[in-house]
Amino acid sequence: MASEQKIVLSELTNVSSSGNDVVTISINNLHKAFGKNEVLKGFTLDVKKGESVAVIGKSGSGKSVLIKCIIGLIKFEQGSINVLGKDVSKLSSKELDLLRVKVAFLFQSNALYDSMTVRENLEFPLRRHWVETSKEEVNNLVMEALTNVGLAHTVDMMPSELSGGMRKRIALARTLILKPEIILYDEPTTGLDPITAREISNLMVDIQKKYQTSSIIISHDLSCVKITANKVVMLIEGKNYAEGTYEMLSQSTDEKVKNFYI
Repeated sequence: MASEQKIVLSELTNVSSSGNDVVTISINNLHKAFGKNEVLKGFTLDVKKGESVAVIGKSGSGKSVLIKCIIGLIKFEQGSINVLGKDVSKLSSKELDLLRVKVAFLFQSNALYDSMTVRENLEFPLRRHWVETSKEEVNNLVMEALTNVGLAHTVDMMPSELSGGMRKRIALARTLILKPEIILYDEPTTGLDPITAREISNLMVDIQKKYQTSSIIISHDLSCVKITANKVVMLIEGKNYAEGTYEMLSQSTDEKVKNFYI
């Protein structure tokens, strides 16, 4: 029943008292295939609280498959994914829904509802996850999220009235409405001009610092990766082929790593 899934507003606050050594996402020996096409072949990665990890790789290398496995949208054949202390493969549908309250997903396409105002778009996750709030609390959450992305004045506008960069900011505000502990970004700067892409990248950094969120960023945009990532992971041949800071990997003599920086 819907009433059994209601979440109290106070439960949405990030848990940060345990410090930054806490691993919020742990992926171990992950395997995923589609028929005979093996996409992930033993991928392993730990993401700590407050850490922003960029995963880069060729098109079709499995980057988007990886983050869909993390939130249980795709089932995997082997290995394990632990998110906020929960084994994703062992969660029921209801338990997955509850976990997704704490794990926000910024879609590449923004996924805003064209028939809804900005306010209604931001309110939708609260209704979708049965968050128990008063009208005043809902309004406060909406305005806080919009203020965080610098667009409080757009609250009653329609998505069609906004520029591409503004729609990206609204989509980011919607991911913040439930105060997630983890944000998964799928190509957050795709389709944006270089100036707007840099603004979005800097905004992602501001949000990470303010809320101590853990992030996984899937991106082909090395400028975005350089600005946002504490750690960069190379997804090559289905595995975590190399990881380190942007600067560290940019100086690698390994040809497979060097190719990304050419």
